[in-house]
Amino acid sequence: MRARPVSFATLVAELADRLAGSVAGSDPAGRLRVALDGAPATRPDALAEALIDPLRVRGRPALHVRTADFLRPASLRFEFGRTDPDNYYTGWFDEAGLRREVLDPLGPGGTGKILPALWNPRTDRSARAAYVDLPAGGVLLVSGPLLLGGGLPFEYAVHLAMSPAALARRTDPDEAWTLPAFARYTDEVAPGSFADLVVRVDDPRHPAVVEPG
Repeated sequence: MRARPVSFATLVAELADRLAGSVAGSDPAGRLRVALDGAPATRPDALAEALIDPLRVRGRPALHVRTADFLRPASLRFEFGRTDPDNYYTGWFDEAGLRREVLDPLGPGGTGKILPALWNPRTDRSARAAYVDLPAGGVLLVSGPLLLGGGLPFEYAVHLAMSPAALARRTDPDEAWTLPAFARYTDEVAPGSFADLVVRVDDPRHPAVVEPG
């Protein structure tokens, strides 16, 4: 394997080309569900937002959903304390809600109507978001950590990778308690071994696309 350095703009353009040319299986609606998987320090949300306009220019309407808007209630997230890395790994994100409200409606035979946000962590109540439609041929961009390996239905997966040292250096000190969860994710899931695209972002300003050697 080799890492090919690119600018962020080049990464966005190349990824938009890949996604625009991807076909979502045999579903006539052809909606593509894409995971942008990475710890917060890798800035998956920023990559998702940067892709929306380039995808639209390429004829693929796009919607962005953040896993930060699909957290479980505080009573469940903090059941074992506010800084428990094992509970962060297994209990913070409402994967069932994400699948029910977002991923399944965009799969084969789905309605195309999704709920872009389920939970407001600041109020610890429903986000009260309105349902929105993703037209046939559209691209859903789901960004956040720990997205892969749990059976969520994505047609395309991007993994944003950092070395342990870079991740520790770039993680907010208040969030350093999450680092063991990402180490566990790397060991148990190894997302870089099966993602459709792996991008090294030890410095997010200077990404590198990992390619076969």
